[in-house]
Amino acid sequence: MKTIIASTWQEMLRRKMMLITFVLTVLFLAVFWFIADTVGADTRNGNDLLLQFTRRSAILSLGFFFGGFVVAFLAIFSSFSVISGESEQGVLQSVLTRPIPRWKWYVGRWIGYVSLIGAYALLLFAAILLITHAHAGMTRDYGDIWISLLLFLGAVPVLIGASMVGSTLFSGIGNGVFMTMLYGAGWLGGMVEKVRGVLPVEPDVQATLSRIGALLSLLMPADGLNRRMQFVLTQGAGETIPFLTGGNPPSNTFVWYAGIFAIFAFGLGLWLFKRKDF
Repeated sequence: MKTIIASTWQEMLRRKMMLITFVLTVLFLAVFWFIADTVGADTRNGNDLLLQFTRRSAILSLGFFFGGFVVAFLAIFSSFSVISGESEQGVLQSVLTRPIPRWKWYVGRWIGYVSLIGAYALLLFAAILLITHAHAGMTRDYGDIWISLLLFLGAVPVLIGASMVGSTLFSGIGNGVFMTMLYGAGWLGGMVEKVRGVLPVEPDVQATLSRIGALLSLLMPADGLNRRMQFVLTQGAGETIPFLTGGNPPSNTFVWYAGIFAIFAFGLGLWLFKRKDF
């Protein structure tokens, strides 16, 4: 299994996917540094704590709005053809003829993707926090920071698990479209929840929008984890930018659901892969 994990890392590095991602991330962080410097310019004297708290929340919301997209699309486009693509090229058939149990190949691939993309997400999380701290300070509640980090990383196994399930059912291109639409549905559900509170509509309409948003978020909980993470990290102050982090944050029950979703997707994908004919 260690060989399969290592080959997954080597494949991502050989295809220069991680290199391109790191280069674009450096460019983003440079722009984010300038934005954070501009937004936090009035808070450096430290006299107005409320202003500093609000500006810090705004900077974090902007940073993780982008960060959530980067991690999601890296997870999707690195694994969308892991099974169907290698099967179409004949690579998988040659590997599975060796005395390697199918479950070991699948689990090794899953661990490879989750570990490498999780490491990238960890570095991105730390970079956003450090830039925010440099320009607007950061909360000293390290418990909130650790919880936020776990929530941010939690989107990775959710996305990888769902993408590998899709790769057992669809072609590479088909699964790429499927996962993009699925993530888009979850993101749309979060956006509906964000904007419903600022729309001048009747309470029954708001309730309907809330139900629609919740159902869409259940289809793909990755964006919901990101919204919960931002709420914890900004201590609820993210509503200063309602179209980014407004609305009610996902509950603790939703976080448990996301965990069950990731486990179920992993188990379903493994079950389908073990029974798939190549």
